[in-house]
Amino acid sequence: MINLILNKENKKLTTFLNPFSYLLARKQKDLFSSFNIEIDGILLVLILRIFGFHFSRKSFDMTSLARIIFNKAISESKSVYLIGTKPEVIDQAVNNIREKFINLNICGFRDGYFSVEEKKKILNNIIKLNPDYVICGMGTPKQEEFLLELSKAGWNGRGYTCGGFLHQTAQNIKYYPKWIDLFNLRAF
Repeated sequence: MINLILNKENKKLTTFLNPFSYLLARKQKDLFSSFNIEIDGILLVLILRIFGFHFSRKSFDMTSLARIIFNKAISESKSVYLIGTKPEVIDQAVNNIREKFINLNICGFRDGYFSVEEKKKILNNIIKLNPDYVICGMGTPKQEEFLLELSKAGWNGRGYTCGGFLHQTAQNIKYYPKWIDLFNLRAF
């Protein structure tokens, strides 16, 4: 697994591992080999440092890559598609993101709960919309499977998994209190 994490080939798909998803990823190396892998969570960073690997924490959240990707999409006139969380939650997440990133082109969004039959329609819809970025928060490994399937179906943008980001963002764009982020206490 460490070799997959160290392999930085600038792939189109990126996922983020915490201690829980790391254990799942170890059992599905073929799936995760299609992704750039970043370390999400200070606990996994510290565990890996004990074994001599020096990684920094990167996550798709407001303290790390979400803000960067959304601002880049705005400055480069790129489009974003959001998929994940529960049906009753995605609307509020999108509203909160639009409120914070006023000029962000969210070309589409939907919840992450759908049947196998619906999946093909969803994939085709995203391919038709052709967003530059797809942010997928369905939990590991469903989010990785979805982005990989989307990529294999012909979509050529950049995909990021985001775990619980959409669910958390529905409550508040800055989900954790500032002191939690400052002291890297999210895991607790």
